[in-house]
Amino acid sequence: MGKKKGIKKTQVEQILDKNNIAYEQFSFATVQGKNARDLHMDHQGIDEHLIYKTLVLTGNVTGPVVGVVPIDRHLDEKALARVSGNKKVDMVPLKDLVKTTGYVHGANTPVGIYEKHHYPIYIDQEAQSMDFIFVSSGQVGRSVKLNPVDLANLVHADFAPLQKQ
Repeated sequence: MGKKKGIKKTQVEQILDKNNIAYEQFSFATVQGKNARDLHMDHQGIDEHLIYKTLVLTGNVTGPVVGVVPIDRHLDEKALARVSGNKKVDMVPLKDLVKTTGYVHGANTPVGIYEKHHYPIYIDQEAQSMDFIFVSSGQVGRSVKLNPVDLANLVHADFAPLQKQ
C-alpha cells in the first residue's frame, strides 16, 4: 500500500497518537494583522463555539495556569483564579509567551503545554457535554478535533465554569 496523503503531523498530533487519542486534523487559513495580537482565522463555517482558545495566565500562587474557553467567549479571570487556588491571575505578557509555553500567540495548545510544562489546565465546563471540540495543534492555523473528556484526561485538566457571563 502507498503512503496515505495528508498533512504532516505536528508534535501535538504525535502525542495524541502515542496516547491512542482519536482526533481529526484541521487547517484554517490565517492572516496576521499589524500586531501579534491581531490574528484572523477563516473558520470555514465551523461553529465558533466549538473552537477553543488556550489562554495562559500567571497566578499569584501557582505561577502559570491555563484556561481553555470557546473563541466566541471571554475568560472570566476571577473564576479561573478561584478554581486554580489563586487570589488573582493575569495574562502572560505577549513578549513572554514563547518563553513561558514554547508556543507563539495563536498556537498555544493544552496538549503541548502539558507535555512540556505540566501547568495546571482548566477547560470550560460546557465542553464536557460536547462530543468534540477543536483546539490548536501547536502551529498557527492548525487544530485538532477531539473529544473534550479525552483531552482533559490526557492533560489532567479539570472542567470548571470559566466563561465570563
